[in-house]
Amino acid sequence: MEIYQATIEDLEGVSDLFNLYRIFYQQPSDLEGAKTYIKNRLESKDSVILVVKDKQEYVAFTQLYPTFSSISMQRVWILNDLYVDAEARNRGIGEMLLHKTKDFAIKTGAKSISLESAPDNYVAQRLYEKNGYKKDSQFYHFDLDLAE
Repeated sequence: MEIYQATIEDLEGVSDLFNLYRIFYQQPSDLEGAKTYIKNRLESKDSVILVVKDKQEYVAFTQLYPTFSSISMQRVWILNDLYVDAEARNRGIGEMLLHKTKDFAIKTGAKSISLESAPDNYVAQRLYEKNGYKKDSQFYHFDLDLAE
């Protein structure tokens, strides 16, 4: 099993996983849209995608977006997407991705990694807490939906 930063050569495999990830979050399947989105991210280098392959099969990915903390004046990575294919679950792959993400964040001088989880995604929450992530009780999270 190998974990590495995806390049344009990984477009097909990552796009397939990204489409499955979106389906998991009740979005309609849109493989062409997923491919366009991932291609744009890889070409513009505005996100970092870590991918897991097992015997040449793409089994998981995580996508990180950079931001900054004005208070600490340091980089922060937003772990926006993490997905392990259903056939590859319960093998520790999600935890391996979290470790690789942490290593990457440390190497890039980041202050922290931030993520969100659906309130009912207890499996993911347990994984995050097991790996040192703490639920924020200091700040509220607000969104402004511009599509409305």
